[in-house]
Amino acid sequence: MGGRIPKQYLPLAGIPVILHTLRAFQHSPVVDDILLPVPENDIAEVRQEIIVRYGISKVSLVVPGGSQRQDSVRNALRHVGEGYEIIIVHDGVRPLVSADLIGRAISAARQFGAVAVGIPVRDTVKEVAAEGRIIKTVARERLWLTQTPQAFRRETLIAAYERAEADGFYGTDDASLVERMGMDVRMVPGDPDNIKVTTPEDLLLGDRIIRRRSLDGTNGGSN
Repeated sequence: MGGRIPKQYLPLAGIPVILHTLRAFQHSPVVDDILLPVPENDIAEVRQEIIVRYGISKVSLVVPGGSQRQDSVRNALRHVGEGYEIIIVHDGVRPLVSADLIGRAISAARQFGAVAVGIPVRDTVKEVAAEGRIIKTVARERLWLTQTPQAFRRETLIAAYERAEADGFYGTDDASLVERMGMDVRMVPGDPDNIKVTTPEDLLLGDRIIRRRSLDGTNGGSN
């Protein structure tokens, strides 16, 4: 974003981005508990100004985040007890995730064990050399843009993280850690509205999506 405020705390439709995300899982009938990793210096303020202030009662624990996303997820996983069947991992800056998508990811994880969500690539894809020369056009029929949430049986994700930590391996997402163990991960159709807030333009797009949902009566479970 290039600003002083971390993107998860920037306002979207009048409230912080992270609050939209938390509300989606708070309102989901298939989610029991939320473990929230945040920068260690932010823990007290996040508890008071977001969790307590807005009544996000499903947050059972706020844990210190790590230097990378994978470290943050690992810190949270250490507190997931054996009584949980499915773990669902979601980017805090994907505030427009729908209740339907959360439910479908969890349902598929129960069936297949490991699930990512995404949308098929529709644009033409080129492989390009460092100097800008096009090497070839890549067949897009099997290419998907991966989103979150990603959902896994508890024992599957725990084992994948333990192996990655032992090997010193960092993946681009949770599914990649499961894939490297030789286990199948199923792709579930995602949602074009499930954007990741990365640039100021994404905030504008998010505002438009929220207004559209408000007008057509489908708020997606995010606010």
